[in-house]
Amino acid sequence: MSDKTVISTPDLCDQHEADMQVVEPLLSHYGAIRNFYGSISTVQCFEDNSLVAQQVKSPGLGRVLVVDGGASMRCSLLGDQLAAAAFKNGWAGIVINGCLRDVEIIASMTIGVMAIAAIPRKTVKAGKGSLDVPVTFAGTVFSPDHYLYADESGILVSEKNVLQ
Repeated sequence: MSDKTVISTPDLCDQHEADMQVVEPLLSHYGAIRNFYGSISTVQCFEDNSLVAQQVKSPGLGRVLVVDGGASMRCSLLGDQLAAAAFKNGWAGIVINGCLRDVEIIASMTIGVMAIAAIPRKTVKAGKGSLDVPVTFAGTVFSPDHYLYADESGILVSEKNVLQ
């Protein structure tokens, strides 16, 4: 949820250290929102963003979409049209273990977006990948229905919502 609640990952880490996984600092912010959190939904794919498109066009309900693209640097898994769909459908954020494109446009969108890098090449659309399975990257396991917290200091993952 990227609502009015402003989180501090350093404070959350200090207060709930035993409950937190700290994501290795491999990702950069690309969206206009730099402070977001929500329950996790996952996509595992490699150089095929078909399932990313499917997910962002469905109701986000304040969740964060975590995309494990296998850290591919060859093509983009998200562009401005899919980021706009995610915003329109109520996703709090998107975290990508891979690349995105349309950086200048996404930078103005009021949604949290993080990725490893940007590249102009689009993906293939073969419908391959998996939805809502645990994915692992950046030293962290991202499991569906766990919680992700992101700000300028980094990303944390917890099995439970520590803000309730």
